[in-house]
Amino acid sequence: MSRAISLFPGLSFTPFSRRLVVKMSATATRNVGIPAGSLVVKPPAHPTYDLKSVIQLALSEDAGDRGDVTCQATIPVEMEVEAHFLAKEDGIVAGIALAEMVFNEVDPTLKVEWYRNDGDSVHKGLQFGKVHGRAHSIVVAERVVLNFMQRMSGIATLTKAMADAARPAYILETRKTAPGLRLVDKWAVLIGGGQNHRMGLFDMVMIKDNHISIAGGTANALKAVDDYLEQNNLQMGVEVETRTLEEVNQVLHYASTTKTALTRIMLDNMVVPLSNGDVDISMLKEAVELIDGRFETEASGNVTLDTVNKIGQSGVTYISSGALTHSVKALDISLKIDTELALEVGKRTKRA
Repeated sequence: MSRAISLFPGLSFTPFSRRLVVKMSATATRNVGIPAGSLVVKPPAHPTYDLKSVIQLALSEDAGDRGDVTCQATIPVEMEVEAHFLAKEDGIVAGIALAEMVFNEVDPTLKVEWYRNDGDSVHKGLQFGKVHGRAHSIVVAERVVLNFMQRMSGIATLTKAMADAARPAYILETRKTAPGLRLVDKWAVLIGGGQNHRMGLFDMVMIKDNHISIAGGTANALKAVDDYLEQNNLQMGVEVETRTLEEVNQVLHYASTTKTALTRIMLDNMVVPLSNGDVDISMLKEAVELIDGRFETEASGNVTLDTVNKIGQSGVTYISSGALTHSVKALDISLKIDTELALEVGKRTKRA
């Protein structure tokens, strides 16, 4: 049984539950503390992810077994203040709806107001929201709120830039997310204007190189998947990874002779980096022409902000990039009570 931890006098908080698996979906998110008005972009659906417990874990690891000893020592319990969100660099803001969940978990009496929505642009020096209420509550929630928002905003900012450059192809993330933050990271991709790849191992069949090697070839792996789906009466997307034009032809031959559930072909590392920093996409374009619209296509490998535009001109349906989430640079955001001094210091350090 979980026990209450005192984060600060007068308020209690139940830490992360032992029961990690609960029914959770995009629509169910409204029932765990996100006000409808702030939910501009819904989180992706997941059958077991408990977003509220993730928030509770983040608060619990911060509070430990004593709560915020600095707050308890320095701030009168009933003091109320107003704190302002301040962008310290240009980017796309994300995590506003999640921030409201954190504030509500710490203290439901806090009043939050936003001047921007998830997915909106912010610029250095902009005050884009505020929270009013008990000082203890605001200071306790501050770091957890900012940790979520800075990471999500960093992902959304890079996603927006990649998605704009990739057109007419669509940009996807991968499963290379922070452990425990899969849904949060993929939510940020949606806010940034990207699309989600599979959520995990359960919602899409993705036949990769190791599966093919173990199965004894591409055709064997595809046949095994088709049999498995039919035997278990399952319908879901099926993607197969190819690394050579020969493998693409093997897939196409199988699909032309066998009824298959295959929906997408990944064209992996067919973007060849050149010594001058450019990329050669001729192999990728040839693969797309071979497939000729019979299946969705996905380019993977050597995808950067510098190369994604050229890759997007190859005719592929999707471009996936692990860098959206595994190499994210957090967007610099702060929450300040004395905003005048914060802006003064920010200008001195060129961060506001």
